[in-house]
Amino acid sequence: MIRVLIADDQALLRGSFRLLVDLSPDCTTVGEAGTGVEAVALTEQHRPDVVLMDVRMPEMDGIEATRRICADPATAGTRVIILTTFDLDEYVYGALRAGASGFLLKDTPPADLLTGIRVVAAGEGLLAPTVTRRLIDEFARQPEPTRPLPRQLDGVTDREREVLGLIARGLSNAELAAHLNLSQATVKTHVGRLLTKLAVRDRAQLVIVAYETGLAGPGGLR
Repeated sequence: MIRVLIADDQALLRGSFRLLVDLSPDCTTVGEAGTGVEAVALTEQHRPDVVLMDVRMPEMDGIEATRRICADPATAGTRVIILTTFDLDEYVYGALRAGASGFLLKDTPPADLLTGIRVVAAGEGLLAPTVTRRLIDEFARQPEPTRPLPRQLDGVTDREREVLGLIARGLSNAELAAHLNLSQATVKTHVGRLLTKLAVRDRAQLVIVAYETGLAGPGGLR
């Protein structure tokens, strides 16, 4: 069973999400939080697999709560999906930098939300299509890198850099395998090594690294 914690300051929404989660045969709710502070405390207490995290909450916003959960070794195994009615750049970028593994809008269809929980629980990254476009637009506004790739990519092989750049373009493992003429098992090995070498949690964080190091940009690979 995938254990889910729901954090939202609106009781009605928490109840709706809880009903949806508990009706799923492979998911169960372990708690509800109405503030960011409660979300952090309940995550420490219950160690859920996934937290559905609202952005705008009293006492502590969802992005800061996400940062604390992901930075604490005791709760580092918990994945966070940011749920919000706002798909603004500042939330997308801030949430991913804080360590969130996924970002979905609250009007996401119920079936897609459950799929998102399963995807993130399995260690993948999740971004809604409109959020992906806004994230790319955000990087497009930043100055072009004028320096060599930083030391953060030291030790990453040429093939792994190629895989990382393609991940930043949104390719799945199956698409990577077809594009590079590799087996999916080999692709999974490359992705696993990237996660280890770059000390990140999942594919969403790999996307951030690819853009921030200048390896990938809005127009494709650099």
